[in-house]
Amino acid sequence: MKLSARNLLPGKVKELTVGMVNAEVVIEIAPGVEVVSVITKNSVERMNIRVGDQVEAMIKATSVMVAKD
Repeated sequence: MKLSARNLLPGKVKELTVGMVNAEVVIEIAPGVEVVSVITKNSVERMNIRVGDQVEAMIKATSVMVAKD
């Protein structure tokens, strides 16, 4: 599969909260570092996503902010 997204972060599903329409997927990409995604409940079911699964967070954004103290 070829993708145009430049940021593909492998990780493990740490938490999964499924609602009536959407689901919140917490992906741990490194110890103590998490990426949270909200996807449809249908996508969770179709992809058979479960806590502990190895997944990839694909991030494509036209604007990424950087902060520094």
